[in-house]
Amino acid sequence: MELWLLYAALAATFAALTTILAKIGLKEVDSHLATAIRTVVVIIFAWLIVIIFESHHGIRNIDGRTWFFLILSGFSTGGSWLC
Repeated sequence: MELWLLYAALAATFAALTTILAKIGLKEVDSHLATAIRTVVVIIFAWLIVIIFESHHGIRNIDGRTWFFLILSGFSTGGSWLC
């Protein structure tokens, strides 16, 4: 099996699990609070990956234009969650 196919299958599995687990977890929790909690977990996970792969050294090299579009992308993600 090619590696990209394995990654695609794992991505699909994790996406499906995300929906199933969120539905189970939302039974008695406000959806906004649940999204905030899940987002904190994602932030921790993302920063762990950045630190493990030592990608954090590149943060100094990000120019203003790139920061601008990354921030807009973040707002866009938040907007998609809201809608």
